[in-house]
Amino acid sequence: MRSEEEVREQYEFLKEELASEEMRHRGVEELFTHYKRALGWVLEEEHM
Repeated sequence: MRSEEEVREQYEFLKEELASEEMRHRGVEELFTHYKRALGWVLEEEHM
């Protein structure tokens, strides 16, 4: 299992990547959006 810090780093990285101009391709954007959402769920569940 990854540490909370590792998950948070990945989450922040993905947020920045999704905001960049290079990630405007629809398929890539959708893939990263799903991955970002999954990481967010992991973070929320660990803090409940």
